[in-house]
Amino acid sequence: MRLQKKLWLLPALLAAVALGGEAVDSRHAPVPDADAGARLFAQCAACHGADGAGSREGSTPRIAGQHYSVLLKQLQDFRSGRRPNFRMGELADRHHLPQDRDVAAVALHVSRMPAGGAQGIGDGSQASAGALLFGARCAACHGADGRGSDARGVPRLAGQQYGYLVRQMYDAVDGRRTTLVEVHQRKVAPLDFDQVRGIADNLSRIEPR
Repeated sequence: MRLQKKLWLLPALLAAVALGGEAVDSRHAPVPDADAGARLFAQCAACHGADGAGSREGSTPRIAGQHYSVLLKQLQDFRSGRRPNFRMGELADRHHLPQDRDVAAVALHVSRMPAGGAQGIGDGSQASAGALLFGARCAACHGADGRGSDARGVPRLAGQQYGYLVRQMYDAVDGRRTTLVEVHQRKVAPLDFDQVRGIADNLSRIEPR
C-alpha cells in the first residue's frame, strides 16, 4: 500500500518540475485531477478524436496512452510558445485551461486512456529496414520497442500515426520542432526519404500498448 501511495505522488512530483519550466516546491504543485481532466478533454476531441487516437493520415497524433510527463511538457511548451503551433497554442492557453492544475489534469487523463483506435501505417515496403535503422539510431533513448519512458520524459513512439512520425522527423531536421534536442537533427538528417519512411512505418505498426 505504501508503494502505491508513492507511485500516486509521481504525477505531482513531475508537475512540480515541469510546470513553468522550473522547479517548484512539491507541496504547492498542482495535484492532477483525472476527473477534471476527462471533462476538459472534451475540447481536445474535435481534433484528436474522442478516443485520443488522432487521425489515420497523421494530421493529428495519437495522444491516448502517451506518458504523463511527455504530455505535460508538450502542453506547457504549446502554452508558453516554446513549441510554436497556432492551433495547440490557442487550445492550451489560459482561456481553455485556466490553471496549471488544469493542464496537469488533462495530461493525466490522456495518459490513462487506452491507446486503441485507428492506426495509420505506411505501405510496408521499407518497414523491415526501418526496424533495423530504429534499433541502431533511436532505440538507445526510445527503447527497443519504441515505448519510451515516463520517468525520463521520453515519448512513446510505438503505434503513433505514420504520417505524423514522418512529418515530425522532417520538422526536427528543418528546425521547426525547436524544443527537440539537437541529437534528433543529427540522427535524422543523414537519412534519405525511404529510410525516414521505413522508421515511421515500423513504429506505426507496433501495437500502441
